[in-house]
Amino acid sequence: MLALPSTRFLLLFGESLPSSRLPNVSGKVWGQTRVRFVSRVNPDNEPLTLASLGFKSDFEKTNKNEANKIERPDVPDESPKSKSRGIGSNSIKAVKMVRVKKSLEIESAPFAAKSFSELGLPLLLLERLDAAGFMVPTHVQSAAVPTILKGHDVVIQSYTGSGKTLAYLLPILSEVGPLKKKSPNGEGESGKKKDIDAVIVAPSRELGMQIVREVEKLLGPEDKKVVQQLVGGANRSRQEEALKKNKPAIVVGTPGRIAEISAAGKLHTHSCRFLVLDEVDELLSFNFREDMHRILEHVGRRSGADPRGSIAKWAERRTIMVSATVPYSVIRAARSWGSDPLLVQAKKVMPLESVAPSGPVNILKPTSGSDSSMRTQAALQSLPPALKHYHCVTKLQHKVDTLRRCVHALDAKSVIAFMNHTKQLKDAVFKLEARGVVAAELHGDLGKLARSTTLKKFRNGEVRVLVTNELSARGLDVAECDLVVNLDLPTDSIHYAHRAGRTGRLGRKGTVVTICEEPEVFVVKKLQKQLGIPISACEFTEGKLNVIEED
Repeated sequence: MLALPSTRFLLLFGESLPSSRLPNVSGKVWGQTRVRFVSRVNPDNEPLTLASLGFKSDFEKTNKNEANKIERPDVPDESPKSKSRGIGSNSIKAVKMVRVKKSLEIESAPFAAKSFSELGLPLLLLERLDAAGFMVPTHVQSAAVPTILKGHDVVIQSYTGSGKTLAYLLPILSEVGPLKKKSPNGEGESGKKKDIDAVIVAPSRELGMQIVREVEKLLGPEDKKVVQQLVGGANRSRQEEALKKNKPAIVVGTPGRIAEISAAGKLHTHSCRFLVLDEVDELLSFNFREDMHRILEHVGRRSGADPRGSIAKWAERRTIMVSATVPYSVIRAARSWGSDPLLVQAKKVMPLESVAPSGPVNILKPTSGSDSSMRTQAALQSLPPALKHYHCVTKLQHKVDTLRRCVHALDAKSVIAFMNHTKQLKDAVFKLEARGVVAAELHGDLGKLARSTTLKKFRNGEVRVLVTNELSARGLDVAECDLVVNLDLPTDSIHYAHRAGRTGRLGRKGTVVTICEEPEVFVVKKLQKQLGIPISACEFTEGKLNVIEED
């Protein structure tokens, strides 16, 4: 038993730390609930670093004011997940547990890598990337891939179409499935594998199917069974049979179906190593609360398997959250569900410690609207940089014809037109086809086969105009889309950004045209002000888009 009459006691190194963070200190500290660690004082009064204590870091020190350099809250080791969880009996482990703030600058990811070979990926995966036509990583991929490979939990935020899907798929495929790095002894694990290694959750069937296509493109036809799709609207029994027969390493699905099969005991995810929440801001919505609660409780959580406490239950799980917009609710979720997560953006990686939490995340309650200003700023960040924005004023009965003239004036080959109500889609498609424009509708009431067929025709260029509702604003990835048209106004700036993000993907040029009535112009002006972008007035005459000069 340790008896201390003083209200504080001294150790050799560190900073202020709550006594609750010291599990191996026996006894009680009377009179004070906090323990202060003070550093050894040197003649220059310099802050404590690992170098001053005789320990080496895996990273090189850099100038604090250099661009693209970050401060990390923890010092990564060979196994950052497993070696930063507890305090051992020797002084070295104690030093590693102490957080040294503002004293250690480390080298960040190669933010402008010229090739994927710079990111530490296995050779076989590099060959598949080359065969699939991926030559140079985007900025967000250059930042995210090395960070995830180091073992960090991350929140990936970048504009729509910047390559976020590949940013998390590459680290997963580096450690899971047939393309992974070989172990030093060259032995495989195929004979021992029983459970899922990676679970990727998406809010819509379209996004889930798009992710599966990306994985299959890299795996090749011979290894397609490594990934399994679990989306709503498909036959559940067949999905369960495929899980049992193929024993996939990666599962991609929607929250409802994943939770449903998990509750039936047909999806074994307790030893899962990766949990990806794509479009996490949507997954936080009230509609998904119960399903997400089950997923978070079961994926990668070995309940009762480790006596060290709740933190150890996620010791092996890497949590990756992804979205074009990261409002404060996502920051809170990341701090609650992840382990010291980092915010990864194009050319920037930063700790989330600087964002003070306002309380624990409760998945059973809907997110509040108190962070609207941050959400608007996030919406602006999510817009692809190479977009041109216009609005055209017309009467309600002339909107579809204005869409037709817009398509011809811009000579657009792949167009997505958004409407707010499903019942209006069929009428718009009928009017377009009556004028010789090949069009199709896409909405949630269509069956899985009809939706897949429509999307395939649109991607192949057989359909020129895809008329849809808000369903496809997220997850619909058609790189060739060169025009987005709002036949109905989006509800807010965030939905405008997600619609606009369907074009201008991966640095391509794109155009967004909002067709509105005269009384709706003030809404366009409001969107223009909130997003800080020009939405010029235009009209379509003589087969051309003419910009109208405004006072």
